[in-house]
Formats: sequence, C-alpha cells, structure tokens
Amino acid sequence: MKSGNKRFAQKVIAVVVIVTMLYGAGVAPVVMMFVSGVVLVVFLVSRRSQNREAERIFDFYLAAEGILRDEERKWYGFEVAEVIEEGMEVIDGMTDPPPLHLFTIAALHHLTGNYGACANLLTQLVEDEYSDERYHSTPSPRLRRYVSLLRKIESEPSLAPQTLGAVRSLERMRRRQASSLLTSSRKALSIERLSDHAVEDVDGVAERILDCVVNARTTDHNVVRQPIGEVLRDIYQDVETPTN
Repeated sequence: MKSGNKRFAQKVIAVVVIVTMLYGAGVAPVVMMFVSGVVLVVFLVSRRSQNREAERIFDFYLAAEGILRDEERKWYGFEVAEVIEEGMEVIDGMTDPPPLHLFTIAALHHLTGNYGACANLLTQLVEDEYSDERYHSTPSPRLRRYVSLLRKIESEPSLAPQTLGAVRSLERMRRRQASSLLTSSRKALSIERLSDHAVEDVDGVAERILDCVVNARTTDHNVVRQPIGEVLRDIYQDVETPTN
C-alpha cells in the first residue's frame, strides 16, 4: 500500500473509532453525524491546502523556466524579483526543498546579477554530493507530496504537458549550467572585491593628498613674511644701484 493511501486509511479508521466511542457513550445519531461531517470537511480542506502547496512549486517552475529559456525577451527586474520571491515563499520552512527548486532560484539570482546568493545556493548543490535527490531517504511530508505529484505528472504527460516540459527543461539546465554558473558567480564576486579594494586605495590616496595640501597651507600661513613696503624698497634700491 502506498504511503498516501496508508495515511488516508489511518484517518478513516480514526474517524470510525471516534464515531464508535460517541455511540458507546450514548450520543445522539444527529450529533455523531454532525461531528463526522465536521471531521470530513476539515480533512478535505487540509488535504486540498497541502496539495496546493505542491502545485505552487510547479507554478513557480513554469514562470521561472519561461524567464530562463526565453533569452530574446527583455524581462524587467521587478518581474524576475517577484518570481524569485514566489519561489522562496513556496519553500519557506521546508527542511528539504527539492534540489531542482534551489537550482532554479540560483539561476534567477544569476540573471539579476545577485552573484552572492547564486554562489551560496550552487555551492551546496554542486560541491556537496549529499544534496543529490538519491540521498533524500527521510523526506518531510511536503517533499513527499511534491514527489507524488511529480511522479503523477510524469506518468500521465497529458495531465499537465506544459508543467512537465518546464520541469524537463530546468533539469537540462541544471545538468549543463550548474557548474558554469557557480564558476561565473565566483569570478564576478572576485572582480567586485577587487574593484572595492581599488576604490578604497584611490580614496586613501585622495585623503593623503588632501592632508598634504592642508599641511602645506598651514605651514605657509605660519611663515613670517616681509612687509610689502620693505620688499618694494629693496627692489628700488637694487634698480638704482649702478652696476660696475
């Protein structure tokens, strides 16, 4: 029995046990029916909400793949930023997010020039072998629902052909570009650090030059100067004195 069906059977058994206990306690049938209806509604709403969480991941894949694939279209920065934010919200609090999801967010960060965030995500995915899917042996409930929906889409391509196409396209990008994006991001970060150091050096030189100018002016003001009258008298005397 699949884990999802097993959990459903467990919940059905729990409802039957509760109804039996109420019946044994002499509760009226109307009350038991009401309680059973409330439990059923809560269960259906909760299950629909959980499934919607998994569906949102695939909605994010669709939006992100369209941005990453269509290189000719000029995307506004806020459009990409909104998709990144959506992707982060979907996995907020998820202890074991899908590696494909993390790669997609990293690729979007690289597109916007946020090389630090891109490098942080890809370092784990590229250099840590245990981040690969095959090592996720104890999934969280959210990851299990995501994988269940993914396998359903893969087994029934007609169910969501666009979504399946986006997933496969992103997987190809991940295989071909993950390492190169990480290398590119690290080079860009190195250049940024060198530029920052160069600016700091220029600022330091400018400060030293300014200090020299100020000191020179201060020293010049402290020099005892000869009165202008005496200077002119000396000049006239030199002019009037005949040369031999």
